[in-house]
Amino acid sequence: MNKLEKALVTGMAALCITGYTVDTAKAHPNGGTPEPRPSVNSVIQDQVRTVEEVRLIGSEVVPNELTYKGTTTGGFSGVTYNPKNNKWLLLSDDRSDLNPARFYSAKLNYNSNGFQNVQLVDVTYLKQADGTVYPNREQYLSGAEGMVTDPEAIRFDPESNHIWYTSEGNRSLGLNPYIHQAALDGSFVSDIPVTDTIKMDEQAEKGFRNNLALEGATFSADGETFWTAMEGPLMQDGMLPTPYSGSYSRITQYDRDGNVLAEYAYPIDAIPEKPGEGKHADNGVTEILSINEHEFLVLERASVQSADGDFSNYVRIYKIDINSATDIKEFDSIKDKNVSPVEKELIVDMNALDLEKVDNIEGMTWGKKLPNGNDTLVLVSDNNFNDTQISQFIALEVIR
Repeated sequence: MNKLEKALVTGMAALCITGYTVDTAKAHPNGGTPEPRPSVNSVIQDQVRTVEEVRLIGSEVVPNELTYKGTTTGGFSGVTYNPKNNKWLLLSDDRSDLNPARFYSAKLNYNSNGFQNVQLVDVTYLKQADGTVYPNREQYLSGAEGMVTDPEAIRFDPESNHIWYTSEGNRSLGLNPYIHQAALDGSFVSDIPVTDTIKMDEQAEKGFRNNLALEGATFSADGETFWTAMEGPLMQDGMLPTPYSGSYSRITQYDRDGNVLAEYAYPIDAIPEKPGEGKHADNGVTEILSINEHEFLVLERASVQSADGDFSNYVRIYKIDINSATDIKEFDSIKDKNVSPVEKELIVDMNALDLEKVDNIEGMTWGKKLPNGNDTLVLVSDNNFNDTQISQFIALEVIR
């Protein structure tokens, strides 16, 4: 996420919705005990997908002033779809600054002809291993138990009926990125070990860069393994992208116990535009989504600040193939190494679609099938709890 765009929220949002179901079309004019683990084949449908192009179905915006069950909505950095109940889970990247770290349950109503509305139907707080909610940074520095979480990616587990989510960590607080498994009621289930290469060292020469860590995640097409995507390059792997050159991040395959099975270099594009003099610009991976056993969709999002301080976002969806890429899991650093990155192919430039605004898109998931049998993709943008940005949901039809 682009942290430089974040603004402090100085008061509670004006619109408070107290009912159990929120239909944003009215506001916007335009858990429990884990279930027995079933066979993966009984819950995964159409494991082998293909993606050649997409068509825009429509979009819907959740108002920034919307609150739900006493929480400030927004910061949607991850989205996942549960085909069992036709519901979406929306992960907020609020680091417990406004409300405790949480995810929302929602219904997204769209069809081949358009996007009708988004309905929030519940909010769930993520819990630590001791059953408490996560502290914010001020509480943590004051001695609160546990760690500060920076939630970024969320996936429904097709085998266990749990969710898995990632946190980017925080170098200034001495907190490494992590993967947690939780029940649908938010209660902690397990900590999934992450590879040592992304962990920080005391010399600040190794590991993740702040706000550029575990931004994307997906289960494999068969549901047996878990993949993560780093937003930017590790410190030991090279420089950040610039308007003149790209860089490499890592995508990593874990088994369900956290053992690293494979790792590949992903080539991040150069920043598509130059920023204004003395202004900020970045580019990185914000999500990954499995298509089949060797192909994935990758979401890249660049943010460029103009001379007047305004930000423009450039978002592209690529299809990647790992078959001919070098497995780099044994390399602490890929700098000066002769490695073959994954192959990538542009599927859609979101800025070329008929959208009024392309914002800070960070989440992507498979959605429901259309009557014609085609898959859909759903994307969501993170408004950074900033009045100049929007929480936008976008539905795409996948053309095979």
